Amino acid sequence: MKRFGILLGIMLIAVSFSVSAVESVLIDFSTLTADMEDGNNSATTVDFSGKAGVGYTDEEKQLMKTSLAIKNWDVVLNSSARTVMNQRLSYTMEAPVRADALNYGGDTVMGIRVHFPEDPFNAYAVVQPPFMIPGYMQKDENDKTGSKFDGFGIVKNVGAIKSIAVSVYGSNFTNGLGLILRDQNGVERNIFLDYLDFKGWRDLGWVNPSYIDDIRNRELKKYPLYPRTTPMQQLIGFILYKDAAQDGGDVITYIKDVTIKYDYAVLPGVDDIDNEALWGILSQREESRRTAEWSKLGEIQVLRALEDKLIDKTDNTQE
Repeated sequence: MKRFGILLGIMLIAVSFSVSAVESVLIDFSTLTADMEDGNNSATTVDFSGKAGVGYTDEEKQLMKTSLAIKNWDVVLNSSARTVMNQRLSYTMEAPVRADALNYGGDTVMGIRVHFPEDPFNAYAVVQPPFMIPGYMQKDENDKTGSKFDGFGIVKNVGAIKSIAVSVYGSNFTNGLGLILRDQNGVERNIFLDYLDFKGWRDLGWVNPSYIDDIRNRELKKYPLYPRTTPMQQLIGFILYKDAAQDGGDVITYIKDVTIKYDYAVLPGVDDIDNEALWGILSQREESRRTAEWSKLGEIQVLRALEDKLIDKTDNTQE
């Protein structure tokens, strides 16, 4: 019995020295290839035609569908760098990795081209999804097992973040790369990762300097559990930087995925009482947020579809 007590004490001490963080994929571009006839990605397709009202043909309403397919992502330069030529030459595309490659062989990643101004001044470009990734949109009316975009730019139940890693292919450019995240309260965080002056694949990481591994050094508090909204992290986009001393022109890079290590905000498990089934408070809150997200995203997508109809599609390159 005495020996058992000693062993138990050692185990408790060992547990108290560290906290195990969990790791989740925030986004993986190999899952965002265009697998539909209209060039969209089936897992992340959203139809905004319901926001358009009447007076539109079925063909026009098809233009109001979009997804997180790689080719749909936008590259937006800052205002002083956003000339017509620079913006036209800045875009994303699917980039297949050779089957015999050492890393990610046979996968498809996101290729990014940014055309920075040649002039010696600071500039940046934000690589962002075609719409704000919804945090509360359900997969469908019958599937209540999770949100549609969990793992597609959304990670739920995120407490303290320990580290973030972005898998990037560098080509010896001296430009910097950053990441923009947003929490459940709408607070955005711009995280600088590192410079792209290397060749090949590398995990560019950020380690939270405020993260405390040792439980004994943490400030321990009790928080009410239900009906607190589960904290989340939402991907807003990536940033490519150019400072005044760097050359302008094209910058090419590739991104495979983003992973995040964090503590659970709430320990997963089954309570003795099903609070949500009894009160339904979180469902009501999330329904309200889903409605707000849908309304805002729908209006923007309808305007994009209408603007696309106004653009002259004739090929002037042969004139």
